[in-house]
Amino acid sequence: MRIEKFEQATEILHRYYGYQSFRNGQGEIIQHVLNGEDALGIMPTGGGKSLCYQIPALVLEGVTLVISPLISLMKDQVDALHQLDIAATYLNSTLTRQEEEERISLIQLGECKLVYVAPERLMQPRFQQLLKSIPLSFVAIDEAHCLSQWGHDFRPSYLGIAGWLQSLEQTPPVLALTATATEAVQQDIQTHLQINDQHTVLTGFNRENLTLKITKGIDKWRFVKQYVQKHLNESGIIYATTRKEVEQLYHKFLDAKVEVAMYHGGLNEEERARHQEAFLHDEASVMIATNAFGMGIDKSNVRYVLHYNMPRNIESYYQEAGRAGRDGEDSECVLLFSPQDIRVQSFLIEQTDLSEERKAQEYEKLQQMTSYIHTEGCLMSYILAYFGDVASEACGKCSSCVREGEKVDRTREAQMVFSCIKRMRERFGKMMVAQVLVGSENQKLKQLQLTSLPTYGIMSGYTAKQVAEFIDYLTAEQYIKPTGSQYPTLQLTELAVSVIKGEKEVHQIVANVVAEVEENNEVFEALRQCRKDLANEEDIPPYMVFSDKTLKQMSQYIPQTKEEMSLIQGVGEQKLIRYGDSFLEVLTPFKGQNKADIHDAPAEQKSKPSKKVTKGSHLITIKLFQEGQKVQEIAAQRSLSEQTVLNHLLKSKDEGIDLRLPSYVDEPIRKEIMKVAKEIGTEKLRPIKEALGEHVTYQDIRFAIEK
Repeated sequence: MRIEKFEQATEILHRYYGYQSFRNGQGEIIQHVLNGEDALGIMPTGGGKSLCYQIPALVLEGVTLVISPLISLMKDQVDALHQLDIAATYLNSTLTRQEEEERISLIQLGECKLVYVAPERLMQPRFQQLLKSIPLSFVAIDEAHCLSQWGHDFRPSYLGIAGWLQSLEQTPPVLALTATATEAVQQDIQTHLQINDQHTVLTGFNRENLTLKITKGIDKWRFVKQYVQKHLNESGIIYATTRKEVEQLYHKFLDAKVEVAMYHGGLNEEERARHQEAFLHDEASVMIATNAFGMGIDKSNVRYVLHYNMPRNIESYYQEAGRAGRDGEDSECVLLFSPQDIRVQSFLIEQTDLSEERKAQEYEKLQQMTSYIHTEGCLMSYILAYFGDVASEACGKCSSCVREGEKVDRTREAQMVFSCIKRMRERFGKMMVAQVLVGSENQKLKQLQLTSLPTYGIMSGYTAKQVAEFIDYLTAEQYIKPTGSQYPTLQLTELAVSVIKGEKEVHQIVANVVAEVEENNEVFEALRQCRKDLANEEDIPPYMVFSDKTLKQMSQYIPQTKEEMSLIQGVGEQKLIRYGDSFLEVLTPFKGQNKADIHDAPAEQKSKPSKKVTKGSHLITIKLFQEGQKVQEIAAQRSLSEQTVLNHLLKSKDEGIDLRLPSYVDEPIRKEIMKVAKEIGTEKLRPIKEALGEHVTYQDIRFAIEK
């Protein structure tokens, strides 16, 4: 019987939703529900959580009760189900008395398979009477992290769910679902709802199609304006912390003639609905919003999420960033950071009516978010570790993984910082420690007799800001642990003690010098069109003609001869012969509009900075490989990871360099990759990856195809 039910579930998946098979974790969760077992499903945003209760609801007899935290979320879900011709309804405070009565009658007549309610309604006597008159197949608790006091979105109303379930004459099976659960939150949910590990399905939090990036110390408005203008044909979300910032950004974009929508709690329901519809129907390409927007919004083609400010915690950030790329296509998540963000979040924590214990938890989460900003490790790995999900390897594409620079020994400076913290008896915060180290004349230091410390002024060659940033780095790397409070004091960890004793060294990557060059968007778009036309003629992906990076350099320098074009990175001899004339024809009308002299490339430019172009570190790697050095030797010599070295070698084709790539992929795997690639093409790597499974990495695929 259970097998028949699961087959029925699979048939419903195909008939109503148009999919042939369940995603990772969905089938297992659905099987638990069909077996009448309590279950907890933890899967990332876009992982298909709603299907885990919608499909069993159609298989099982009776009504499925869905507990959901937001009115807008209920409406969107029910509207979507109606589009699929599935009988569903919701009961909430937006309904008139007559509308509510009509819906209750339909529920009692068995005309609704799914009923959405907020947790507060469970306690209403009239609703409790209704439940006694209908058969419940099971109860689904959406956004289950809301019941945990360890979670980022704790809602006291969720705490009553467990007691309500126990009060029922016949307790139905329970399915709890969430996208953001740390190990502590997971255990909290399991304890409250009495769900064991065997019935807990954790699919992992990794989103391979997302590229995470962090930018610091930039003009935020200029960045988002340029970013959006370069992605006008794509949908994106920009999150800002305050309503005021949302309004300001919205009007700035309107002034810039960009179709945008906005969403925050200060808008009335009609305004929010109008803006939301404009975004969902692609009438507005960008949604500018506070964190009030996004929960339950199933817009699959969001190509980017920009955070104008740093969120308060990792859970919020990853949930919001995860709204990009729900269709599985490559998408970007960029966080724009400035120190002011920390002060704003601290202020907002203080404005809450939380207990002191809860505030301390919020400050601890804020510190973990700050450490994410300053880590030099893989950003995706950091997030996965936060959720207790260990990454097998670095993502290889986040802003940390692709960062190029020299690994510098900072052990001596670290010992100075640690010694100062120790001599200050771990009683002071970051800025006070930094001021002591640089020898600040701040009167407060004298009043506290801190100017008499042996560590006073031992880092006088630095500014207090530089030392504070170094302390942030040491904190991110787990040498220092700030206390969880509005004004955190610094404490040393065992790692720091090892450094003080000389048992461990501290190294930090110092970024390469970069050339600041403004690019010409008009020229770039003309070059992109030329590339697209050539790619269509040859039936190849556009990037195989020239990379975006190469086109951007062309738009900056606007070469007018083949000799000049050969100076552009990525233009090799064969590509110059094949494509040179076509691109020069496009560039000729723009003669004289170049932002810099081609013969000065890639020397530092004095023109107004707009886009950073790093000097060709990968060319050094390629040269060393051509000289006969092995990948491991190059990595050691250049203080790079082997992953970065391999990525450098993959760029040889873009440079027009005929390089015999190393036998990175085992022959059986290579043959398997090439067989699938031949069947479905190489324009996009993700379909190849999905067809092959977890045993093959994206880098395996790139090496097999390029080799």
